Amino acid sequence: MTAAEQQNPLHRRSLLRAAAALPVAGAAVAGLEVPAQAASTAASASSASAAANGGRFDPGSPRFVLAVLPDTQYLFDADSTDPAPLREAFRHLVAERGEANIAFMTHLGDVTEHGTEDEIRRAADTFRTLHGKVPYSVLAGNHDIASGDDQRGDSAYLAAFGPARYQSMPTYRGASPDGYNTYHVLTAADRSWLILALDWRISDKGLAWAQGVLDAHPTLPAVLTTHDIAWADDDGEAQLSDNGKRLWEGLVRGNDQIFLALGGHYWPPGRTVLRNDADNDVHVHITNYQDRYYGGAGMIRTYGFDLARGVIDVETFSPWLLARDPAKRSPLEAETIELTGPADRFALDIDFDARFAGFAPVAVPKPRPASAVMPRGTVAYWRFDAAGTTAGGTAGRPVADGAVVRDLTGNGNDLAVSRLASSGPEALTWSADHHPGQPAHASLRFDGGKSPDRGAILTTAARAALNSEKFTHGYTIETFVRLPEPFEGDHSWMGILSWEGRNGDAGKTTGWSPLEPTCSLNLSPERFLQFVVYPQRQDADPTSWSHAVPVGRWMHIALVNDGRRTVMYVDGSRIARNPAQPSTGIATLGKPFVLGATQFDERFSHGFYGWIGDTRIVNRALSVREFLTPFA
Repeated sequence: MTAAEQQNPLHRRSLLRAAAALPVAGAAVAGLEVPAQAASTAASASSASAAANGGRFDPGSPRFVLAVLPDTQYLFDADSTDPAPLREAFRHLVAERGEANIAFMTHLGDVTEHGTEDEIRRAADTFRTLHGKVPYSVLAGNHDIASGDDQRGDSAYLAAFGPARYQSMPTYRGASPDGYNTYHVLTAADRSWLILALDWRISDKGLAWAQGVLDAHPTLPAVLTTHDIAWADDDGEAQLSDNGKRLWEGLVRGNDQIFLALGGHYWPPGRTVLRNDADNDVHVHITNYQDRYYGGAGMIRTYGFDLARGVIDVETFSPWLLARDPAKRSPLEAETIELTGPADRFALDIDFDARFAGFAPVAVPKPRPASAVMPRGTVAYWRFDAAGTTAGGTAGRPVADGAVVRDLTGNGNDLAVSRLASSGPEALTWSADHHPGQPAHASLRFDGGKSPDRGAILTTAARAALNSEKFTHGYTIETFVRLPEPFEGDHSWMGILSWEGRNGDAGKTTGWSPLEPTCSLNLSPERFLQFVVYPQRQDADPTSWSHAVPVGRWMHIALVNDGRRTVMYVDGSRIARNPAQPSTGIATLGKPFVLGATQFDERFSHGFYGWIGDTRIVNRALSVREFLTPFA
């Protein structure tokens, strides 16, 4: 994992430590800019840190940051101007771009208080700290222009923050003819994202232009930024403003691409979630801190997108105040450093693939033929599509007792279906559900459980070669599993796969009980995977334990032995509790291999509860890249 992928948006606590080590950076008092030498020292130290951790934005990382800067108008207010907080915020974004993986910064308008040429000039000059280092957008707020909508014509704002400013940015794609609305396309997390920066009073012409941008980029998820979209009560509950209602009706609700809409203008901050015409969530947020100490002190909000976790982590803080010596901060500075209320620090749970499926569906990998996934040494391979069995094809259809799942290696390790106890047809059904990376697009749904015991199993024939395979040179056992959500009932110690028999009959004396089988993969009451094996050459029972595995989603499980030790992998990740005990081979007893349950004293009780997909056994250790679902 690269530094840019590490989960620590903007590393503000690292900056706190750096500030403590560099007291000169905090020597300024409120109202004065940080001395050039001190600022240079702090920026150099921060830049050096970023360089040491990569220093460049990584567009391929699944984690990236969108930085948001709201109303800075009180920092550019006639002769009260003090650009120091904004300049420090920009220094911070530049210094942290590589380590925090900052993709873009968007300003929400009201850059200045009166929109005079002098205020605009000072603000534009401050943006030079950021320019050419981090791409950004700026839009006009009501304090930046005299009046009217985006058809107002020339202004000091347009001269400084119009399209010409963005021409050199790799993200910039265009502007409306009037120049007050722009859009950017950035690449992050291996996909393109659209940023719309709309004037605070967009005209009908402007709305038509924005619709054209969306139409020209129909597969891009979009973030809409503007100055005035919503207001909130003191509890942070937001609702659309009059202008926000116009945007909602005229642009947002009918364009499923827009999943996040950001505005400033009002305080306090707040948020809400609206449902668009596609019945999907649109997150609407207000970000504005001008009413706080020092006009907001250059407060920035970071949206930490994490596509691996399916979440956006939102944080709000002032780099300018963080950079000060903690011992010299005034009380107001200390309490304004970071905002942690529910409207300022929170997480949005978003299944990005599902949210964007209506306009950018994820391409499902095509099934891979068995011949493509049987490397050297494959002993057995089972799958539940038409290549592996004739028992499937209809979702929810029971798989009858006696149905056969072929061993596609040709080694004769076919599996036959039978039910446990007095289980009915629903104990085993066919399903088209599958892990997205699984070679076959099919699985079996097991409905095992206790009180009474029930379930279904698939077993090899009495004389199958797999029953006696010892694997003394190593092995890789792989399967795909999905646990139901909700995970209802008592399913403790249910078996996923195993070999029949008693380890005591193999001469083993060290285990929990001589009556348990010589090899099994099970699920504990806490939903920990347990892989216990009695090796062929050692009198031992080395056992691997996973973390609590999730419900409601597919996972890939691999058990890899190199002839010396065994390692469990879940979704391509090596788990922590793998035994150091030597483990050579499996003390099989010539008895069947089983999918769907584990015996005790050669008797089955309850069976597996959930889905099982492709299962493969290879007589050597495979690398992670060689798994049925390759993990790079």
